[in-house]
Amino acid sequence: MKKTAFVFLLVVTFSVCKGADIYFVSLEGNDNNPGTKEKPFGTISKARDAARKLPGKTGPTIIYLRGGTYVFKNTLEFGSADKNIVLMPFEKEPVIFSGGISINPTKVKRLDQTAYASEFAENLRKKIGVLNLRELNISDYGQLHSVGFSRPYQPSWMELFINDKPGQLARWPNDSTVAMGRVIDKGSVPRDGDNGNRGGKFVYGTDRPSGWKKTKDVWISGYFNYGYAEDAVQLAALDTVGKTFTTVEPHIYGFNSGKNWNRWYAYNIPEEIDQNGEYYLDRERGLLFFYLPSLITKLDLSLLRDPLIALEGSQNITIKNISFEVSRSMGIYMERSESCTLSDCIFRNLGSLAVTIGKGIMPFKTQKHEGSGEESSRVLGSLDQHQYENTTFNRQGGKNNRIVNCHIYNTGAGGISLGGGDRLTLTPAGNSIENCRIHDFNRIEKSYRPAINIDGVGNRIANCEIYNAPSMAILLHGNDHILEYSTIYDVCREVDDQGAFYYGRDASERGHKVRFNYFHHLGNANRTTAIYHDDGACGMEVFGNIFFKAGTIPVLIGGGQDISYKNNLFIDSPLGIHVDNRFQNWSKNSLDKDGVIEKRLKAVKFDQPPYAIKYPELVNYWKDNPAIPKRLVFDNNIFVRIKTTRKGEDSWFIWSEKNMVSDIYPYNWKMMDSRHFIPDDTQLAVPEGWQVLPVEKIGIQKDYQ
Repeated sequence: MKKTAFVFLLVVTFSVCKGADIYFVSLEGNDNNPGTKEKPFGTISKARDAARKLPGKTGPTIIYLRGGTYVFKNTLEFGSADKNIVLMPFEKEPVIFSGGISINPTKVKRLDQTAYASEFAENLRKKIGVLNLRELNISDYGQLHSVGFSRPYQPSWMELFINDKPGQLARWPNDSTVAMGRVIDKGSVPRDGDNGNRGGKFVYGTDRPSGWKKTKDVWISGYFNYGYAEDAVQLAALDTVGKTFTTVEPHIYGFNSGKNWNRWYAYNIPEEIDQNGEYYLDRERGLLFFYLPSLITKLDLSLLRDPLIALEGSQNITIKNISFEVSRSMGIYMERSESCTLSDCIFRNLGSLAVTIGKGIMPFKTQKHEGSGEESSRVLGSLDQHQYENTTFNRQGGKNNRIVNCHIYNTGAGGISLGGGDRLTLTPAGNSIENCRIHDFNRIEKSYRPAINIDGVGNRIANCEIYNAPSMAILLHGNDHILEYSTIYDVCREVDDQGAFYYGRDASERGHKVRFNYFHHLGNANRTTAIYHDDGACGMEVFGNIFFKAGTIPVLIGGGQDISYKNNLFIDSPLGIHVDNRFQNWSKNSLDKDGVIEKRLKAVKFDQPPYAIKYPELVNYWKDNPAIPKRLVFDNNIFVRIKTTRKGEDSWFIWSEKNMVSDIYPYNWKMMDSRHFIPDDTQLAVPEGWQVLPVEKIGIQKDYQ
């Protein structure tokens, strides 16, 4: 795959030298021009159309973009007629694709110079600016909506970006949360089939809300029951006498309190504009209030609700060195595409994801944990809920597409959704994410919005760096995926009972390889893990990885089978590996007739080819007492400063005598807490047959092709 892409780039370079088809586009151009360097086109779509009309086109067409910010009011579309096109800046001139509008900072008025000053505390009047959006003819503000566990991906509301940094709807507390008090009414519980849509009511236990005058559109966000299910809902009532919140909508599991993670914060409160980046939009008057920085050099508002670019059925399209930003939706959408490459691009300040490869599902109209929906292009919507019930859903993600050397940050709802491949036939897609840096990707939506959602068959994540997230880094579905040479740290910073790399509850999802990755500095005081094989997950090979301070439980296997851990290095954790037999106790109904496990095995015809051939252990799944963990192999692993190497019945483990326990750190003590230092196993005493870890190949690589 890498070789094919490299050859294509060589062809591009050679073709340019030999006078390949080249068009130029400039913000100062005109579509009546011939598209030359001297007389460029004015729009990219004109250059695309010109490329389509080239007679006998066989080689690549280069579309050079002159520097500047290209504002998109609609999606730039590439379809099945578009092949062998390279879209890139000319001579490294900076090019931005924006889905928003830039506001001249001179349009901002200081609050104390307006008639609205009396609405705010006197000490803040000189620190808050005001934009009159009506005077700027901006009226599409979007709507605040609930975001969280079991809720659909949706475009964000209009957001404010100041000096290229995303704003924050004014909140309290600014950088912390408040413990939930006594729950008076847990509300409806949709997860139990209670669709009465009754909100919850609980005591908030602080005097701060007494100072909030505008309570019509206040929202709260928090982990209202379980620690893996964050939610955000609007308040229906705020009782400052009884100190209670009543919500408009229910939480899917009902409201609860008493756990460490049962905490909340409130937002969209004008009185709480008290630090850089905070803002509040008065929708009735069209007034945008925000905290003034010392200097405003750039001010942007997001408007576009659709992808900036869509590649649908295209082949050999390369998009290179472009920044995608200030939009309410995703940067790029791909479907049925082949051998397309996104290279050296930046995706930032987007309301949703950076890139989606594969179809989604139209958002459900009611809150559901799982269900069947209508497949759709250019959205993700209720994909998670649809895939839970329809595990063989083919997203038509195309094949041999690459996202390489890209930087993704400050996105609203995750990084990349990577689909492709057919689970019924086990046909691989060969799509990949390589050498990408992904961080700070949960500005708006937190629960189950990972840096990378990978599904389908035969896709790959390599040499990525993923960090700074409240929840998981990678969520996996499907078969035969590879995660290798990546570094993952500072994720799972808020949650309980969740892993940085997570999959489960489907015994047919097998064939995955996790090798030569570095999981470190994960989690918080709650239960967190590096690799979470949840609810009977099976069939993964984990080889040559480093787990350093990787959560409270670096590896958790919840009743699974056919999992091997070999040649891994565990460092500095209270526990190394946890295995349990949940299918014999609290989760035994998962194995019921017509239960979730049986449905998913039947969906792929697990006892017939190709599954019966590719995964021979699967054929006897029901004959072999699936309630008991089995064929869990641990060999040639090294445990350094691990208080307890494993937890679980000895009969569940195939535990080699070559597993080694040590008290000697394999690196300089001064480096032990560095996020960018990888332990060197050549300093360790190792078991016979140990394969030295290729630490120099882990993480972002220079000159990666």
